[in-house]
Amino acid sequence: MTIAALESLSFGLGRMAEAAAETGHRLCLLTGDRSVYRHELATLPADALDVVDVDTDDPEAVRRALAALPSLAGLINTTDTWSVPAASLAAELGLPGPDPEAVRLLRDKRRVREALYERGLSRSTAVAVPPGPEGAEAVLRTVGLPAVLKDSAGTSSRGVWIVHDEEALHRALAEAEQQPLKGALFAESFLAGPLYSAETLSWEGTTRLLGVLSRQTSRSAVVREEVAAFPVALPDGERDAIEAWVGQVLEVAGHGWGFAHVEFILTAEGPELVEVNRRIGGALVGEVLCRTLGTNVYTAMMDEALGRRPTLLDAPLEGGQGPAYGFVLVYADRPGVLKGWHGLDELAAFPGSVEWFPVREPGEHLPHVGDQRGCTGMVLAEAATAELAQHRAWSAAVRVRPVIADTP
Repeated sequence: MTIAALESLSFGLGRMAEAAAETGHRLCLLTGDRSVYRHELATLPADALDVVDVDTDDPEAVRRALAALPSLAGLINTTDTWSVPAASLAAELGLPGPDPEAVRLLRDKRRVREALYERGLSRSTAVAVPPGPEGAEAVLRTVGLPAVLKDSAGTSSRGVWIVHDEEALHRALAEAEQQPLKGALFAESFLAGPLYSAETLSWEGTTRLLGVLSRQTSRSAVVREEVAAFPVALPDGERDAIEAWVGQVLEVAGHGWGFAHVEFILTAEGPELVEVNRRIGGALVGEVLCRTLGTNVYTAMMDEALGRRPTLLDAPLEGGQGPAYGFVLVYADRPGVLKGWHGLDELAAFPGSVEWFPVREPGEHLPHVGDQRGCTGMVLAEAATAELAQHRAWSAAVRVRPVIADTP
């Protein structure tokens, strides 16, 4: 029997295939671009999973591909982009899955903010803003400065601008006017404090906090994620408070099924939502969850795809925890063609069992470096605590330098 994945995050296929096999099923990836998964497909055994090439932006083509699979038992998705189509197709085919309407709500960051504000879980609401010069007055009148401008359906930190003054506001609105937004532009209040993400699992309204990940972003007005570490050591009682808070947030947002990656700022008054992604965390988050918690967390994804309560919701996670991990995203410093990297041969000298995970390959053209599209690879390191792991990963990552050639 088959569990199909309608696209996926770049990393995690190997873990997903193992988890599917544990349930007695075979994983089949439906994808419109195999190159997204080049690292894992190159390192996995050839028979680890099936891959079907299909235009995943064409619903009818996906329906035909799914109909051709042997004994389809479940349909999963770990991306934001294909979350609504996957939920809709699962419902259409009578397969277990989340409520498509709830998924549509979560894909609209403005609607989520408005819902939380109405329930007293956000200190401010969201305001629709037209991109271009005419949007400035609306931001200044309703939100004030500093503020954050967002694409309501943006992904991978694209379409996010932090503006601290009027000059930056006008510049961001001009950029937003020139970009193809996936949703609509809106503004919300700037939140002061460090950024984290709560990694959670839900089933029929019950939510478990698997841990908290620290996150560091660039200092530029356009947000770019740079460093992450897991699990954050929280003071006594604070973890329970965050778990209770994130459970309320997910309930209001209509998320009661599956993993969630809930980004939040820990302000002076407590946690405030940045956004909810109804999936396992991206980059190497899923991998570090597996390693630290000592279990293949993707098995929970398969359990839910088959319509049963995930064992991960009730499994003891404390006593057998592994080391903590930190990882750093290594970006190209300018657009161009990636020729390779200097410094990879130096990584073995650094403490922390340092590993390199390539995201791009030599010969690829990199037109964007201001967001995650400019990431060429990631450096992962381990230690006894997330703080030490982050330090180790950073010290090693600064030795890795992408070599960029001008575009011909």
